[in-house]
Amino acid sequence: MEQSGETGQSARGGLLRGAAILGLAAVVSKLLGTLQKIPLQNIAGDQVFGIYNAVYPLYIFILTLATAGFPIAVSKFVADCSSQGDLEEAGRVFRIAAGLLALTGLLGFAALYTGADGIAAAIGMRDAAPGIRSVSFALLAAPVMAAVRGYFQGLGDMVPTAVTQVIEQLVRVAVMIGLMLWLIARHAGPAAIAAGATFGSTAGAAGGLAAVLFFWRRRGRLARRRSPEAAGRNGEDSRGSRESAVQFIRRFAAFAIPVCLGSVALPVLTLVDAFTVPRRLAAGGLTEAAAAHWFGIYNHGLPLVQLVTMIATSMAAALVPAVAQAAAANDPRLLQTRTEPVLRFTWLVGLAAAFGLAVTALPVNVMLFAAPDGWRAMSIVAFTALFATLHVVSGCMLQGLGAVVVPARSLFAAAILKAAGNLLLVPVWGIEGAAVSAVIAYAAAAALNLRALRALAPQALPPRRFLLRPVAAALCMSLAVLAVEGSLLHLLNSTELMPLRLRHTAAALAAVAAGAAVYAAALLRTGAVQPAELSAIPGFATRWQPVLLKLRLLPKPQRLNQ
Repeated sequence: MEQSGETGQSARGGLLRGAAILGLAAVVSKLLGTLQKIPLQNIAGDQVFGIYNAVYPLYIFILTLATAGFPIAVSKFVADCSSQGDLEEAGRVFRIAAGLLALTGLLGFAALYTGADGIAAAIGMRDAAPGIRSVSFALLAAPVMAAVRGYFQGLGDMVPTAVTQVIEQLVRVAVMIGLMLWLIARHAGPAAIAAGATFGSTAGAAGGLAAVLFFWRRRGRLARRRSPEAAGRNGEDSRGSRESAVQFIRRFAAFAIPVCLGSVALPVLTLVDAFTVPRRLAAGGLTEAAAAHWFGIYNHGLPLVQLVTMIATSMAAALVPAVAQAAAANDPRLLQTRTEPVLRFTWLVGLAAAFGLAVTALPVNVMLFAAPDGWRAMSIVAFTALFATLHVVSGCMLQGLGAVVVPARSLFAAAILKAAGNLLLVPVWGIEGAAVSAVIAYAAAAALNLRALRALAPQALPPRRFLLRPVAAALCMSLAVLAVEGSLLHLLNSTELMPLRLRHTAAALAAVAAGAAVYAAALLRTGAVQPAELSAIPGFATRWQPVLLKLRLLPKPQRLNQ
């Protein structure tokens, strides 16, 4: 029994280490993937940036259709075989799954490459056709790479997936920037430069596949190595009962396809913009080139929103098993302690990000993208940070409660709203109309999730006072940010001692610092954050509490002890 307990603890420790490795790699990979859009716009300009942002969501959508759910299914079936000691069957499972994934990737490649001109016309950007062909080659490598990653994960080895995710992004960004600089030096047109940028995804997929095959050669053989006696026994025992390839594919697809349908919901939402915003901009009187230019400007704010959402996604991943455990124990109080504080924290962070970016949109836009164009759209898009993080976190809670379909259903409903909003508002308000429809769509997705969460676990939702007080704190923060930003810009613009971009950078950084301080103080003064919660911070009572008491940001000590 003691040995069994040690084995269980070792398995749990390995699982936690594997999850931590994958989580860290995902954060680094997504950070690289998000931040690379800033140098892309800075180097190539907004027209190329617009073409890239029309092509890339299409690639992600096809890639998700071709691979999402399948690596998870590979890891699941390989793990089943491995737990029974039948690594020969695990290898057979992988080979069939890899062949199936390679076929889906080939079909996706054929659809994009041969249909590039028609797809570009449907988007309303004929200059996007070379970029669509360029990125289509990535589908020849990415699905096979996903299958090999799934195989290693099924064997409990998370390192190959983690390392190759980072390598894939590094290669993608390096090739993208290198090709753009080379094409710009050769005075290539926007269509060719955008194709060079999108080819980074193909190079990244090829680099990731090469890296994971290196792990396959180095570690795959070791993972499959067995004694000759065990090999003979397993082969004899399993050969008679082994299911056919057709039977396995049916069982494999039945597991993978529902996961794929859930995963494709978010790419659908981003794809809606690619197929509606440029065309509706053109309907408002713009040429294709001008529509691509303004579509690029519309996308200025999205990398910053994606950063906030990425942080929420990374934190929320741990919620699923924690909520599932509390639900299985049928313990409402435990469920509340694991959900309500997280939703409150999400609300606090989302409000700060949304209001903060909204009121600093002008200097931040100039700081990152060198021009003020589109700062109003960025200011509106900022509020999607709040609703997107709420959707992500509440979605993880719903998955833990067993309502796995609800988050995907919410996003599909949001996609319909986004499409309708773009069709109605973009011809009238331009990219600001697209920004408004984005806020409406994500707000609806978050609201649908929260309504389902209230029905399943009402104790997970914070009391109303913990929702209204942070809004008051965010409004105080916004006033402080506007005051600092406006006065500093007025001072710097009047002297003109620094270049425009440097002036706005100084104003943005100073305003963000002032806003963070005011927001924290307002949260304490309004009681949105309770002293008892702060006492859980190591060293708070000795280091920070006296300072906060002196600044009168906390109640007096006697009230703390009550």
